[in-house]
Amino acid sequence: MNRSLASSLSPASPSRATATSTLQQDGAWRPAIVLGLGSLLLLGLAYAVAATSASRLLFPAQADGSLLLRDGQVRGSQLIAQPFVGDGYFQARPSAANYDPMAAAGSNLARSNPALEERVHEATQAVALREGITVAQVPGDLVTQSGAGMDPELSPAAAAVQVARVARSRGLPLDQVQALVKAHTQGPQWGVFGQPRVNVMTLNAALDAQPPHGTP
Repeated sequence: MNRSLASSLSPASPSRATATSTLQQDGAWRPAIVLGLGSLLLLGLAYAVAATSASRLLFPAQADGSLLLRDGQVRGSQLIAQPFVGDGYFQARPSAANYDPMAAAGSNLARSNPALEERVHEATQAVALREGITVAQVPGDLVTQSGAGMDPELSPAAAAVQVARVARSRGLPLDQVQALVKAHTQGPQWGVFGQPRVNVMTLNAALDAQPPHGTP
């Protein structure tokens, strides 16, 4: 065989093969980096900015956390329960997290756990004494904890047993407090899902906005 032809058919030199492999690797990294940066900017920044802007434009109150304001000060959120001190307020459901949003959780006690039975029994006795009703009249949601411990809503029955105490403490007519409860009672979602419920946060805010009885 001709020497020149043999040399032309011989394998590429190691240096040339290495250079070709390096070029191929560089070409594979470039689209991966571009795709990663593009996805980060599009999904991590542009989408977040667009979604936040749209929500603030369409639902400004909800986007800010459904805050309750009084005299320009934030008093809470209608989505998160908080403890109220004094007989002049409606009380929400008990909270295993002590109404701390950073520790939202249930008790995780099984129905067969004696500790749960004891706690419910003690809570039932305390609610009956506080409201001046019998143990049998205590609604279950006043002595049981929600899954997150932040539920701001009660059943209408649980709000009704507190009306007399709140009215008496604030010196308001019973029918006035009952009307407030009715005004803050919501029906099932879209008329289908869930049960009627009363938002304790908005109800107590409305109570604080009431003028003292006898004020013109």
